[in-house]
Amino acid sequence: MTDKYTFNPTILREYDIRGIVGDTLNAEDARAVGRAFGTMVVRDGGSVVCVGYDGRHSSPELEAALVEGLVSTGLSVERVGLGPTPMLYFAVKHLGAAAGVMITGSHNPPEYNGIKMTTAKAPVYGSQIQEIGRVSAAGDVMKGQGVARDCPIMTAYIDRILADVDPGRDLTVVWDAGNGSTGEVLRRMTERLPGKHILLFDDIDGDFPNHHPDPTIPENLVSLIASVKEHGADLGIAFDGDGDRIGAVDEKGRVIWGDQLLAIYASDVLKSHPGATIIADVKASQTLFEEIARLGGKPLMWKTGHSLLKAKMAEIGSPLAGEMSGHIFFNDRYYGYDDAPYCGIRLMNVVAKGDEPLSAMRDRIPPVLNTPEIRFQVDETRKFAVVDEVKARLTGPDAPLDVQVNDIDGVRVTTADGWWLLRASNTQDVLVARAESQTKEGLERLKDQIVDQLTASGLPRPDFSAGGH
Repeated sequence: MTDKYTFNPTILREYDIRGIVGDTLNAEDARAVGRAFGTMVVRDGGSVVCVGYDGRHSSPELEAALVEGLVSTGLSVERVGLGPTPMLYFAVKHLGAAAGVMITGSHNPPEYNGIKMTTAKAPVYGSQIQEIGRVSAAGDVMKGQGVARDCPIMTAYIDRILADVDPGRDLTVVWDAGNGSTGEVLRRMTERLPGKHILLFDDIDGDFPNHHPDPTIPENLVSLIASVKEHGADLGIAFDGDGDRIGAVDEKGRVIWGDQLLAIYASDVLKSHPGATIIADVKASQTLFEEIARLGGKPLMWKTGHSLLKAKMAEIGSPLAGEMSGHIFFNDRYYGYDDAPYCGIRLMNVVAKGDEPLSAMRDRIPPVLNTPEIRFQVDETRKFAVVDEVKARLTGPDAPLDVQVNDIDGVRVTTADGWWLLRASNTQDVLVARAESQTKEGLERLKDQIVDQLTASGLPRPDFSAGGH
């Protein structure tokens, strides 16, 4: 076959490669990714790449094709097997590999799958993913005779996670794997933890028969909440399909959202890193940034996107970062990547060592009224332009005097009523809006401002009917 291979352009996304298996993504795509990415690794001086895969039905076939492509460039491939994405990240660190590749559809529906990549130094995203497409289309690939071998890493991964357990009082914890790829890790991990542990849906099943593996959606936490109440548990922890995002509920069965969770972690991390910079994305509540400052830290608002946050964290040496979607990154005693099982241990530590329940930690953060993320379709050619138009109107000579505009990622507009956000998605043809206020009336005024700006750019009113937190 020819070395030239062109991907369906829809699968080359900002943070990964992702598509519908048998439609936009197949084994030949995975093989071509192996050749192109492997070429980039070899040309950068690398010789060893780790490969893992999640529990989707299509993952073993895609993994085998990917490995074939990597080996064809002369690389040595360490196959770490089925498990969560952070286990693959750990393997790269533990084995001193040049890069790692994970076959995973993350939290997408069962018919999807994809490929996440990292180097030993940083995540692979943006222009680097587009470069994979260019290398493949040009057929400009390296040729060599590499090797592949099985390299079970799960025991070492679990050992490393458990090394940071800080025992306090015994807890009862419910863990919801959502039939995703964390199942076996959770079984083996909780066998070695103090306290009582209840596992939900820990059998790995690519059909996700119990609920969709996305812990940011309240409907997916119904079983976890019920189990926490049934067992009188101290907390509940949930995972997405590939284990790099965490969700949590307190002992009352209330959801702890990503920004609230980050505030709880910050209260712990800042004890050992006083005055440190803690990073959160632009979608996070203002109460989080105020809580970080109250705790003596320096809050930094940054762009949404797990790869972007990881890169910023490494750049400035922050010990902790996170985003609303549940990607949480510990650079304090850990490696600075998003590892939800590890985050679960760190949350257990905070509760076990504290003298109050998790609900009290949650309630320290002042209540606010906000919308969820409102996502609405906008033509790909217009989405960034609309944000630019809004920014121009709010910062130009005719701009209102009572607004502040942060343009780090879209526009986050602060007024006396609170704040609202409009940003273009990096991965879909959608705009994302969100608003937050301390009063119902203020929230309505903020939503009206969003509508006014969208109308001025010729777009219809978004649906704000869903509840926030």
